[in-house]
Amino acid sequence: MMIDRPNPENNHKMARISAEKRGRRAEFAAAWMLRFKGYRIVERRFRTKQGEVDLIARKGDLVAMVEVKARPDVAQAIDAVSYQAQRRIENAGDGWMQRQRDHARLSVRYDIVAVVPGKWPCHIKGAW
Repeated sequence: MMIDRPNPENNHKMARISAEKRGRRAEFAAAWMLRFKGYRIVERRFRTKQGEVDLIARKGDLVAMVEVKARPDVAQAIDAVSYQAQRRIENAGDGWMQRQRDHARLSVRYDIVAVVPGKWPCHIKGAW
């Protein structure tokens, strides 16, 4: 008789897939909230070798590089953006800015959108 044993590798894979889906739903909610506030989403998941920006939003000459975090509360979302993550987001944002024809007149801000279950996404402007 053969006994099925739990495969830890499968559990890890399923957890990753679940986290990925949760992250995409959070980014979708954050993008809609930003649109509602008058921003235009110009990039989603912008990636370079140096890093990634979840959302890049524009409102006039302001560019918001937005990190989206889905956590049980806002404080945990803010705490989840480490110093190293901030540097990666800034580096990717710099790469995006260099590709813009009007980059000289644009101002950049780094924001966090905390997506908390059962609540409207919380937009923290100028988070760092």
